[in-house]
Amino acid sequence: MSDARTPAQIEADIITRREQLAVVLDEIGVRVHPKTIIGDAKAKAAEAVDRTAGRAFVAVNRTVSDVKAQFVSEDGAPRLERVIPAAMLAVGVVGLVVASKRRRRS
Repeated sequence: MSDARTPAQIEADIITRREQLAVVLDEIGVRVHPKTIIGDAKAKAAEAVDRTAGRAFVAVNRTVSDVKAQFVSEDGAPRLERVIPAAMLAVGVVGLVVASKRRRRS
């Protein structure tokens, strides 16, 4: 059995290799095209923003849940021993701000 190939086999191999090379070159051309590079950069930036926004949402949601747990019991009833002092503090701060603005006007 001989490993010698016929000229037709060699020519068919060359044609096949050319077609494969053409496909690879087309893929490279698409990858290095400025629009493709810009599109990839935009997609990466959007993914980073989405990931950051998702983390921020989770952090805020967790904080709100923690604060809510301080003022509402597990059965949903308000914890008056904590709500009343917080409300009085808020009213006091608002009163100080209003009084400060009135002093500045006069």
